[in-house]
Amino acid sequence: MFIAMNRFKVVLGAATDFERVWTARDTHLREVPGFVEFHLLRGPERDDHTLYASHTIWRSRDDFEAWTRSEAFRLAHRSAGDNRPLYLGHPEFEGFEVVQTVR
Repeated sequence: MFIAMNRFKVVLGAATDFERVWTARDTHLREVPGFVEFHLLRGPERDDHTLYASHTIWRSRDDFEAWTRSEAFRLAHRSAGDNRPLYLGHPEFEGFEVVQTVR
């Protein structure tokens, strides 16, 4: 498995708008080969932002990378630039190969 995460520093007071953007959009993920699940995570509030992370689980790194080159990816991100005022800086990507899973 592969976990892809983006961290977002959301401007204080913009959390509701940020969550609305994410929960209302069509991610186009359900039809993508290798997609397992997605989570939008709200983290701690700091002096100037609230931390969020998008957390996507994939069957493999290859499946994730194929998605980033797909039409589904382009469709899901076509309006991303419209939301820049909600963020401090750019999202920070982190990718992880799963070493151990306990269920």
